[in-house]
Parts: sequence; C-alpha cells; structure tokens
Amino acid sequence: MQLLVFILVYPFLWLISVLPNRLFYAFSDFSYFLIYRIFGYRKKVVRTNLELVFPEKSSKEIAQIEKKFFKHLCDLFLEMVKTMNLNKTKIAKRYVFKNLEVIQELEKSKSILVVCSHYANWEWNVSLNNHVNAEGYAVYQKIENKYFDKWIKKLREGWNTTLITQQQTVKTVLRNKADGVTGIYGMVSDQSPQVSRAQYWSEFMGIKVPIFNGAEIMARKMDLAVVFLKVSKVKRGHFEAEFIPITTSGSQTEEHEITEQFLRLTEQQINEEPAYYLWTHRRWKHRNRTPKSFAKVSD
Repeated sequence: MQLLVFILVYPFLWLISVLPNRLFYAFSDFSYFLIYRIFGYRKKVVRTNLELVFPEKSSKEIAQIEKKFFKHLCDLFLEMVKTMNLNKTKIAKRYVFKNLEVIQELEKSKSILVVCSHYANWEWNVSLNNHVNAEGYAVYQKIENKYFDKWIKKLREGWNTTLITQQQTVKTVLRNKADGVTGIYGMVSDQSPQVSRAQYWSEFMGIKVPIFNGAEIMARKMDLAVVFLKVSKVKRGHFEAEFIPITTSGSQTEEHEITEQFLRLTEQQINEEPAYYLWTHRRWKHRNRTPKSFAKVSD
C-alpha cells in the first residue's frame, strides 16, 4: 500500500515542482481557498492559539494574522515540494544566509548545534550545508511511508546533509567526536514534549508550558557551540537567515541558560511577524497541567 501511494502521489508532486512561479503561486492561492475557506483545516486551533498568546489584539487583528498565516502555510507546503527541482544555485538565490562568517569561524574549532523554530521556512535551513566544510546533519522525524522517507533523504543528501532521527542524534555526535569529525547539527527545538517526560517548564509567549530541552542537554554534555537561526520571509519563496550566537561553549553555560535564550529569541521572531509561525501546532495544549514539582520554575 505504501508503494502504491508513493507511485500515485509522486508524479503529482513532481508536476507541481516544475510549474513556473506564476502558476506555482496561483496553485498555492487556490489551495488556500480550499484549505481555509472550504475545509477550515485546523482553523479553530489556529484561532485559539492566536487569541491565547495575543490577548491584547482585537478580533480584526487576529483574523488578519490568521488569514496571512494560512496563505503562508500553503506556500510553505508547496515550497517543500518545489525542493525537488531546486539545485544549489537556485536555492542560494531563494534562501540567503546574511552572516555565514559566524558559522564558518566557529566550525574551525567546534562542532555546532544550530537551533531554530517552526518559523518561516525551516525546511530550507539545510541548504546551510552547501556553504560550510563541516559535516552537516539535520534532526528529523521519520516519515511513516518508507518510500517517501527514502525520497526525502535523497533530496537532502543533494544538499550535503545527512538526516538523523532524534534517537540517533546523541550517538552520531559521540561517534563524530571520537573520530575527530566536526559536525553541524540542525534541530527544530520548539516542540511540545509529553507531560510525563517534561524535565523543564517555562513561559513561552507569556504562558507556562513544558519545554523541550534536549538540545541544551546535548550541547552542555558535549560542549557544542550553539547558534540560533533567525529566519525572515522577504517575499514569496524568498528568505533571509541570520545566525545569532547563544554560546561558543555549551559546557560553560548555566542550567536552562541555552533553553531560555532560545525561547526569548523565538518569541522576538514571532512578535516581529506573527503570521509566519506554525500556529496549527498545539504548542500550548498542556498549559494547565503544570506538575507541582515544577510550580516555581521561571516564576
């Protein structure tokens, strides 16, 4: 069944990927009409999230952000498909790194953890590995359909990137350290962990929630440099990314220091342009379930 789905869907995705820009984004506009106007995909989740984190905004302002977000979401999904027909030269024009010297200087002596959030276009972050000498790795969630999973891996390998699962990350870093290999590890770090596994709670957009701190734990134990990748959407299909150093030595940081800096930088990014964050994600679903043992954290 998985193979059949892949065989049926792949030609359609390829056709979308080769459309000229005008038709490509016309199709995205049509997708927006279906997803937002007709089917209302996760519309309630998005509205609830926006009202929760922006209580000071009027209903009109919330509705404007909501519409802009859904238009961006359709662009984002189709731009992921567009990757099929983007070579290194084309992606370099669409996704520009403003201060590559930050990474290029760090990689001379350190392995680096690059953290980002579900903002703008995080899928194209991996094109960083076209500009560095270190071995590039991207932490991803394995796709259930093994044929699509293999296809995604092949696409990323074309950009000098090795995809690894969260479970493989620590082993990969340890192996590279033992072998003297400098690595750059990319990780989207604003997920919502299971409450039962949450080791840290803090405020995110003014609301206390469980925080994923696996990135910090790894950086402190393995003394990685940590850099936040701030992405801005310039226009449709075009982005600029800026590296903001958090620490040059993870082992020298205080507990929760890396995580808190990541949260504040993510909040700043969202507040600058709210529509480009992934509001369909149920990020605040555990806000009322703070265990007593964490009651005083970040108060």
